Amino acid sequence: MTIATRLALACAASLLAFSAANAQEAVTPKAKGDLVLNVRVTDVAPDAGSAIVTAAGAATGLRADVNDDIKPTIGLTYFLTDKLAVEVIAGTTQHTVKAVGAGTNVEVHKTWVLPPVVSLQYHPFPAAKFSPYVGAGLNYMLFYGDKNLNGFTVKLDNGFGYALQVGADVPLNARYNLNVDVKKVWFETDAKINGGALKSKVNLDPIVASVGIGYRF
Repeated sequence: MTIATRLALACAASLLAFSAANAQEAVTPKAKGDLVLNVRVTDVAPDAGSAIVTAAGAATGLRADVNDDIKPTIGLTYFLTDKLAVEVIAGTTQHTVKAVGAGTNVEVHKTWVLPPVVSLQYHPFPAAKFSPYVGAGLNYMLFYGDKNLNGFTVKLDNGFGYALQVGADVPLNARYNLNVDVKKVWFETDAKINGGALKSKVNLDPIVASVGIGYRF
């Protein structure tokens, strides 16, 4: 079980417990025109492990591995109707790329990534004390601040991916709410190592698990 999965499960359990303990309190329903700022702690957990091959496509026995990272992020949600909303999230995380295999575990590259996601959300129960939602959208992976390691040079291509989302809000009062949010992002990048002598189609496909506080304007 990844850190992201444990974080998401723990947050969901906390929200359910809080919701049950405060079930009798009045709720200000989500409504058309609401603007919500969510400040979260987010774990970005890539699901990498793609094969590294030579320029001619021959197997090397190595695969690309990318570590998790936890950073603060922000999300801005605007309600188009009581049940439909658009969310934009922004944050940046740093990841180390390794070449791993039999007898090999070497860091080859470190990079920052800016993965903004724009999603359309559906909130089926806008007036509920425990208000879940689902969403789908697009993301763009932008790599920057690259640092090559241990004599290797690595180039990662920026590009678009897509995402699915599930989350929930628990109102604390008319303005503040607890929020837990999990996204699954699908994104593939071409990695060129040492000028293309080695290459890999790296399926990052991260789970993006968050917990935080929202403020409704």
